[in-house]
Amino acid sequence: METEETYQPIWFEELQKRKKISKIFSRYENTFPEEERRSREQFLNLAENPDAFVFLIKNEDETIGYCVIWELCDFFFLEHFEVFEEFRNQKFGEKILEILQEKFEKMILETEPDSLSEIAARRLQFYQRNGFNVIEKKYLQPSYGEGKSSVNLFLMANFSAENIENSIKEIHKIVYES
Repeated sequence: METEETYQPIWFEELQKRKKISKIFSRYENTFPEEERRSREQFLNLAENPDAFVFLIKNEDETIGYCVIWELCDFFFLEHFEVFEEFRNQKFGEKILEILQEKFEKMILETEPDSLSEIAARRLQFYQRNGFNVIEKKYLQPSYGEGKSSVNLFLMANFSAENIENSIKEIHKIVYES
């Protein structure tokens, strides 16, 4: 007996205007700790940066999350990725990462160390199950601005990063200093 899989198509809408990006800022602000996120103005300025892409993630016509991806020299950097809470634990995150990896192939991302909390440990395991490995455990995310601290995070990649130091320098220069 065959069972039908109830697969819902996931698609991405690139947000290129500040007004559209502003619609997801409150979700972004409520999800990411202050030290790990941009100010409202910095977030809206992503619309003008040719290296940054902000995508709404949709399932049919319903927005289920968003991501911010940077195009760097030899890889793409997944700066922020969120599946909205009401859509978690439905395999959307897995499917989204699968699609992102097909489209962007070589990807690097930051995540909190698993020792930080149970949620951080689950997030790390999620990324590992979906093809990412820790490439640097002593990574320091630069400050997003005045009054904010740098943050100790893990750096993960879905490929064998050959020169991690150069990748880190590029992330810092393009993503955090631009």
